[in-house]
Amino acid sequence: MRAALRKLFSRKTIGKDAVSGLVLGIEAVPDGLAAGLLAGINPLAGLYAYLFGMVGATFLTSSTFMAVQATGAMALIVSDSDLQSRADPDRALYTLAIMTGIVMIVAGLLGGGRLVRFVPTAVMTGFITAVGVNIILGQLSNFTGFASEGANRLTKLFDLLVHIPQWSLASVAVGLMVIGLIYLFRWTPVGSLGLVVAVVLGSGLAVLANVWLDAPVVLLNDIVDVPRGLPAPVLPNVEDVLFLLVPAFSLAFIGVVQGAAVSGSLPTPDGKPANTSRDFIGQGAGNLASGIFQGMPVGGSMSGSTLIVAGGARTRLAFIFAGAVMALIILFASDLVSYIAMPALAGLLIVIGIGAIKPSRIYSVVKSGPLPTTIMGVTFGLTLLIPLQYAVLVGVGLGIILFVGQQSNRVRVRQVHVLDGGRMRETQPPTTVAGDSVVILQPYGSLFFASAPIFEHQLPEVTPESQNSVVIIRLRGTDQIGLSLIEVLRRYANDLRAAGSSLKLVISEKLVFDQVQVSGLADELGAGNVYRSTEWIGETVRRAYADALAQQQDR
Repeated sequence: MRAALRKLFSRKTIGKDAVSGLVLGIEAVPDGLAAGLLAGINPLAGLYAYLFGMVGATFLTSSTFMAVQATGAMALIVSDSDLQSRADPDRALYTLAIMTGIVMIVAGLLGGGRLVRFVPTAVMTGFITAVGVNIILGQLSNFTGFASEGANRLTKLFDLLVHIPQWSLASVAVGLMVIGLIYLFRWTPVGSLGLVVAVVLGSGLAVLANVWLDAPVVLLNDIVDVPRGLPAPVLPNVEDVLFLLVPAFSLAFIGVVQGAAVSGSLPTPDGKPANTSRDFIGQGAGNLASGIFQGMPVGGSMSGSTLIVAGGARTRLAFIFAGAVMALIILFASDLVSYIAMPALAGLLIVIGIGAIKPSRIYSVVKSGPLPTTIMGVTFGLTLLIPLQYAVLVGVGLGIILFVGQQSNRVRVRQVHVLDGGRMRETQPPTTVAGDSVVILQPYGSLFFASAPIFEHQLPEVTPESQNSVVIIRLRGTDQIGLSLIEVLRRYANDLRAAGSSLKLVISEKLVFDQVQVSGLADELGAGNVYRSTEWIGETVRRAYADALAQQQDR
């Protein structure tokens, strides 16, 4: 323990941690307010989420430099969760963050980080691209100063375009200024702090417009009172639990996927891959802290994590410095924070939305084939049209379908030829089982229920001419088979028996051998037609081949 503390507070690293924490803490203030604005809630909930979510997860994630903050995708799910329909929307938000944290921690303890492997790139590309578009569409009202109406973001866009003359030119000017400055500062030494400088300058222009030009631009203090102090802890509302179950699980799923992407892109002090399940637990702890202290749900943030690494951080202490900077700003500069302009935050979010759209990823999915392209397109369309918490669940379902389809299509059947001297070679299997022949077949791939029809289709056809033949199916490396595959083998054995031929099985795994015995298939094939492989590769299949030749001679 003492060694860990000495390493954490080492003179060699504490300076760099302090500098990187200062940069992240300052940048997180407008980012946090923007996240709350994107979620359609009190912007302060986004600010508190950045502070307490980040600090709460600091020492519990596997990834040393993972910044746990509110993200665009999670904010949009919150926006679509209809919290305004609850009796106390603010408390429902805090309850949602706490529930998300509980789901994440339980899933992490159960090894839920492994779920990331089952999320296809096509699904995530379609989802993240649509999230980027949704971020842009969701901020157009704040950007233009016109409160558009509609059932979803697309209908609101149409309403916005119809009422162009009612846009606030001053609001548009502030938003465009912020966007332009953000892109300009990327090419200057200002770097990441350019986001803060752009929002400050844009907000300054908004204040001048309000004073001198009598052109009202909405400021933060116009929509919420910015308190001088840190939030008090709150308890969740039990009455909202059932209503928030689906959003909580959707947020947890997005958290683990985004967290895995973040941890995979970050360096680790020991050079070993991060433990995604432990990252899941850390994000869950961040959500608990965020919800208890009046914040919104949080997850692994790519922008915050990249910023802390680029700032030269050496240990987790950098996040504590960042939290301290944010706390000081909230305590002593709340009056200045209250003058941040909503169009300035909207411009910042639009830049973030544009950055989420990756043409190169879209192109790579399109190049991979029509099925992934279709899955990506469907996920993209649904994410635009239906609430995000349901779009996430649909995306998971599409991912499962795509995974099952890919695995079933990978089944291949090859014919094995036993040569003189015991050597074996593989070729394409024949289309039919010839008479007086011994055919050895080796399937490759996952032989589960969805692949059973593919496997059956690739078996050589049994015809009336397939007399006095033996087919040997070698199930080597197959961990288990389901009832669907057993039925395929049973039908094939019956077809061979009807043609005066027989089927033999060579099985390497005990579980598969037991399944064949328990299902009654072994009895149907007859004594001596089911072989259990030994540790010597090829020995059992050669013995089955020799038995088949002897069986033909005895007929």
